[in-house]
Amino acid sequence: MNCSMSGEVPEEPVVSKKSGLLFEKRLIERHVSDYGKCPITGEPLTMDDIVPIQTGKIVKPRPVQAASIPGMLGMFQIEWDGLMLSNFALEQQLHTARQELSHALYQHDAACRVIARLKKERDEARSLLAQSERQIPMSMSTATAVNASALSNGKRAAEDEELGPNGKKLRPGISASIITELTDCNAALSQQRKKRQIPTSLAPIDAVERYTQLSSYPLHKTNKPGILSADIYYSKDIIATGGVDANAVLFDRQSGQILSTLSGHSKKVTSVKFVTQDDLFLTASADKTVRVWQGSDNENYNCRHILKDHTAEVQAVTVHATNNYFVTASLDNTWCFYDLSSGLCLTQVADASGSEGYTSAAFHPDGLILGTGTSEALVKIWDVKSQANVARFDGHVGAVTAISFSENGYFLATAAHDGVKLWDLRKLRNFRTFTPYDSNTATNSVEFDHSGNYLAIAGSDIRVYQVANVKSEWNCIKTFPDLSGTGKATCVKFGPDAKYLAVGSMDRNLRIFGLPGDDGPMES
Repeated sequence: MNCSMSGEVPEEPVVSKKSGLLFEKRLIERHVSDYGKCPITGEPLTMDDIVPIQTGKIVKPRPVQAASIPGMLGMFQIEWDGLMLSNFALEQQLHTARQELSHALYQHDAACRVIARLKKERDEARSLLAQSERQIPMSMSTATAVNASALSNGKRAAEDEELGPNGKKLRPGISASIITELTDCNAALSQQRKKRQIPTSLAPIDAVERYTQLSSYPLHKTNKPGILSADIYYSKDIIATGGVDANAVLFDRQSGQILSTLSGHSKKVTSVKFVTQDDLFLTASADKTVRVWQGSDNENYNCRHILKDHTAEVQAVTVHATNNYFVTASLDNTWCFYDLSSGLCLTQVADASGSEGYTSAAFHPDGLILGTGTSEALVKIWDVKSQANVARFDGHVGAVTAISFSENGYFLATAAHDGVKLWDLRKLRNFRTFTPYDSNTATNSVEFDHSGNYLAIAGSDIRVYQVANVKSEWNCIKTFPDLSGTGKATCVKFGPDAKYLAVGSMDRNLRIFGLPGDDGPMES
């Protein structure tokens, strides 16, 4: 007898009292619980109407397929196919699970990196906040001690500045006593220069040829990488850098440690300069301001003056040989001559013959000549005493990005998009041109070493030339690749006696090139 629903021999047979039909117990129970009626007749049916039937234990007959060898082989084939399909599905699930696990691990690693960076930036922000909180009361006390009508917390009071008939600020000008001071300094330095000998401690050419990268230090922030300017305090071997992150960093090369991070500018720091007395430091920025920083006994620097005389980005700052005055150059087509101790702008010079802004500036070693580079590829030479433009050099292509006077006082090197030009200041002419890079690569920096024996150029790489005279060839003695990967070395400086080179690039690292084994840590 077979089940009326499945047509199979029931394992637990039951019969309906109403219809007398035979069912498999588990099937009829499920149907009654779902529908409440007989599946065959459609009459109302409950479990009370189901009567179980007692039967003896029987052995299930073999299915038809198992009655012969071919049938059994067919069954085995079907089972094998099912097993393989199940195994394939499991392998697919395993592969998918592995992919999901790998993706989850990658996301976890990325999240850990972001958390670490955020924690570092949080700690930096906390330290800067604590530093600024320490500076506020110091600045307030300084402002009380200084003439309140002229200075107030590093800022000159705008309401006390007199305006001329054309609406421009009136400047006191460079007085006769200052001109006498500049002239005396010029005479003394010129006399010393005539007796100048090449220092015996200067790095020889064969040593420079063996220079290699000694170390790399990440000084600036990762979210705004880029070092735009650098300077070296030779007596203390301290390197300063100005970055796109609006900070200036003071770095001790010997210990490999950051001494101080100077924050306050709101935009990138375009130029930095040490003053070799009174522990002063200057920064210029694209936020149109210049800051004068004063060092303290605990190696921190506090902002002493904030100078707001320019109306556009300040591109360069250069210190006079007396260490009492400095000049700033801006894209507003003016340069300013300042008294360092008071932060007072003595004169602001504009060139009425052009509208181009200044992109670089440097004092002649003797201090009576100022060189400026413009955004329109001109090099202008100024007499500091009269503030007159006494010479102009043209021939460059693109903005003049850097200017450097040789220590002998005869040569001027200028860098622009088309390369580097060397000028003879005695005859006011260009006597040599270097075009180290292609037309799409600008030369960002040029620098004579302090002895005047080497010249460094920075662009897509860094090159060092041996300085010769006007008629002799200037040989390239060493080329360093730009290891930053950006293809833009932005600044280069010689260390004391050319014992090393400090190079800044458009990543956040300061790189030191020199002889392995020299003083200073080998790795950051």
